[in-house]
Amino acid sequence: MPLLALALDNTIRPRFLQIAMGIKKSIQFGQLQPGEPLPSTRTLAKQVDCHRHTVMSAYQELIAQGWLCATQRQAYTVNQHLPIDTSQHLVRTEEKPTSTFQWSLKPDQLANANSNSNSHTQPPAHTFEFNFAGGQADLSLFPFQHFKAYLNHTLVRPDLSELHYGNLAGTALFIEQVSTYLRKTRNIQHKDIIAVNGSQEALYLLSQVLLSPGDHVAVESLGYQPAWQAFRAAGARLLPIKQHKQGIDIEALTALAEHQKLKLIYLTPLHQYPTTVTLPIAERMAIYQLAAQHNIAIIEDDYDHEFHYDSQPLSPMASDDPQGLVIYLATFSKIMFPGNRLGIMAIDKALTPALLHYRQLMNHKPNALMQQAVANWMQTGDFERHLRKMTKIYHQRRDHAVKIINTYNEHRLKPLTLTIPAGGMALWVEVGNMAATLETLCHQNGIYLLSEKHFQLTPDTSPNSHIRIGFAGMSEEKLQQGIDKLLHFIDSLNTP
Repeated sequence: MPLLALALDNTIRPRFLQIAMGIKKSIQFGQLQPGEPLPSTRTLAKQVDCHRHTVMSAYQELIAQGWLCATQRQAYTVNQHLPIDTSQHLVRTEEKPTSTFQWSLKPDQLANANSNSNSHTQPPAHTFEFNFAGGQADLSLFPFQHFKAYLNHTLVRPDLSELHYGNLAGTALFIEQVSTYLRKTRNIQHKDIIAVNGSQEALYLLSQVLLSPGDHVAVESLGYQPAWQAFRAAGARLLPIKQHKQGIDIEALTALAEHQKLKLIYLTPLHQYPTTVTLPIAERMAIYQLAAQHNIAIIEDDYDHEFHYDSQPLSPMASDDPQGLVIYLATFSKIMFPGNRLGIMAIDKALTPALLHYRQLMNHKPNALMQQAVANWMQTGDFERHLRKMTKIYHQRRDHAVKIINTYNEHRLKPLTLTIPAGGMALWVEVGNMAATLETLCHQNGIYLLSEKHFQLTPDTSPNSHIRIGFAGMSEEKLQQGIDKLLHFIDSLNTP
């Protein structure tokens, strides 16, 4: 039983009443909750430096007043049936001091806090009955029991040298396994690997090291808001790159590079976020040549490379990077679960010292035990077996979701428009001008999805006509139920 911190009023006499009043205040303020046990009389007497019988008298007084209960051979407990909600409210509003300190935030952070206020009131996506979040993996299919063996092995036979503050890039075995994996599966070689606490930490680190206030960063006009927030936190100005059905508009990017001095280009070329389009090889080569010509770095965010279904995925831009200007990001969140907080950067060796120096100011390195467990998992081949299994399942779920929508379209005057993505974990579906209303209606009825406005750099001047439907996180049966419900709402909004 932990000690109870009591505020005792030394002006109250006798001593047992002083203790009784201190306990009563603790109950009124909510420090002690109904049903909770109190310390034994011997423990509390030692704590407040009095005789045990004095504490017993205090407890008996509170029992007589109805604040405490006592049963034979059990601890003293707070009365479970106290009508103290009102008294707690009165105490908190009348006696508890309110904060008067004026926090002075930087103007940009104050603006961010105000613009993100709604995100703190919106329930998390996973709490909805049907979760169509675009990057949501099916956590129920992760082999936790099997992976437990790798965690156990790490704890039973830890590499003690990796549990210190050194090795800022990550543990040696993890770096080795990731390097081998990237070389074999993505042809990424001759780059340094840095382990990070998810891709968002990588984006923040890169922003702080590479960007200065006023620098220009070119981003897809429809894209990943958290990346934009990281760039803005460094004081950068974001410039949208126009997009079309095949991805970004190369002519628009070329004009941008010729009229503005760009420091960075941020891209999601494999399964463009959020439209799911794969950028063709010709456009990738044109972007690289443009970046090399104007001395612009490229951040390639390859957030779900593993889940490609119709063919071998195109190799990342980082695999053909003779000038070393591509910074490659990947994450284990989609492969495993977001809470594991593990991702990687593959970067030019010249950039490594600056990034490691800055990351040392933050947190040294990601969880060493998780890195070791994942490295062992990769080393045995079980990692790739898990990937093959999940790729097959997500492929089936993509086809099932597309089939549901195509069947719906057969009987509608206003069919929904979608292009079947070659990979990824979501569909980008055009629903017309009802997108915002549909999103609100879904949230009110247990369906989580996001409309196009959440992915727009300039939402005030852009149409809001699409929704993003994540298909990976639910079984085919639940996917059917959720999409059927969604389509019913679309019908209801289309009905005059």
